[in-house]
Amino acid sequence: MTEIGIVGAGAGAAAAAFVLADGAPDADVTVIEKSGGLCGRAATRRHGELTYDYGANYLKADDERVVDLVTETLDDEGLVDVDEPVYTFDADGAVSPGRDADERKWSYRRGLTQIAKRLFARTDATVHRRTRVETVRRVGGDNTAAAGDAGGRWELVDAAGETWGPFDRLLLNPPAPQTADLLRTAEWESSIRESLLDAVSAVEYRTIWTAVARYPFEIDAPYYGLVNVDKDHAVGWISREECKAGHVPDGETLLVVQANDDWSRAHYDRDPEENASALAEHAAAIVGDDRLADPDWTDTQGWRYALPESGVDTDPVDAARETGLYLLGDWVAGEARLHAAIANGLDVGERVATDL
Repeated sequence: MTEIGIVGAGAGAAAAAFVLADGAPDADVTVIEKSGGLCGRAATRRHGELTYDYGANYLKADDERVVDLVTETLDDEGLVDVDEPVYTFDADGAVSPGRDADERKWSYRRGLTQIAKRLFARTDATVHRRTRVETVRRVGGDNTAAAGDAGGRWELVDAAGETWGPFDRLLLNPPAPQTADLLRTAEWESSIRESLLDAVSAVEYRTIWTAVARYPFEIDAPYYGLVNVDKDHAVGWISREECKAGHVPDGETLLVVQANDDWSRAHYDRDPEENASALAEHAAAIVGDDRLADPDWTDTQGWRYALPESGVDTDPVDAARETGLYLLGDWVAGEARLHAAIANGLDVGERVATDL
């Protein structure tokens, strides 16, 4: 039986596993995820009656395959449209109508993590959560082979010292900096590793620090989200979770406020409550409602590796495929969007099935 290992249970990994369920039905797929959740930065939390997407905010209808996947192939129960548009604001906080006004935006009543949950549910993949991979190891065959080493396989060692594998194919789904860490310490003496590490290490990321703020009143606003297009404001994004059916009780407001890269890096290790308070004050000034400076409840999350600024050089990525190693995610697709991560996962799943 073919053994396939996947590091990370993000949207791309879930899409790849979904494809492999049909494309390689005899393969045994093992997924190892360091956190307790699924779908990576497309993350959802619940607090009492609240449901909120605090990383990626919605699924954009910008890839036909992904649209068909979520609306036709998968169970669409609880899929909700966000009808309100996204507006922009500038460095002074002045709001203007008009970005992606007619674009479809989706979440689920139970949050964006439903995408990965529904994809994995259509597979026989075994997902091991709260298991951190620390070492990637090439075993068998010629460990120094540049490519085409059919005898080589892959093993993983987790933080507890347990060995996983060997795998005939290995898929790496973490953000580029974390993938680079695995490649840097990999027990794999090959010129491919060096060129692949250089390519992956070159992918830069934006850091995002997020505050979620709840208010016991409604605000009157014609938009779902506000985005700072010039990136000169401390805040990069504000969205209203009450625009998603089932997320917020009637008569309340729940804002997701995400700081820009500079602010996030400068404040990443500071007191979370102070960060949340500062971002609530910024949101009040941008939205034009002083009441928003004093939320009755907040939640916070830092995303050190939130959004890739660019894609990766594809030549080393393609060369690594010849050794049974595949990289996937939005950073491989070259677009920091949830739909791009899913589409890339579909592509990689198809490639793995074809290469077997």
